[in-house]
Amino acid sequence: MLPFHEQTDFEFMPQLSRYSDEHVEQLLSELSNVLETHKAPVDLSLMVLGNMVTNLINSSVAPAQRQAIARSFAQALQSSINDDPAH
Repeated sequence: MLPFHEQTDFEFMPQLSRYSDEHVEQLLSELSNVLETHKAPVDLSLMVLGNMVTNLINSSVAPAQRQAIARSFAQALQSSINDDPAH
């Protein structure tokens, strides 16, 4: 299964060819550190990240494209989820 950032197929969402793995990992690490610093439980972390995605789409994407972007984002997220019970 491809990592989430490799699964996007629409122009607005970043694709692997546009951003280096190193840059993606650095941002992921920094965002994770903020959540860890605040000792945010999983439900709060998901709520905050979901709100970030919503705000980003609403503030940076043309209204006519928002539903398609949200749908593609949700599909990429679902595709990236590992069904392995061990974590």
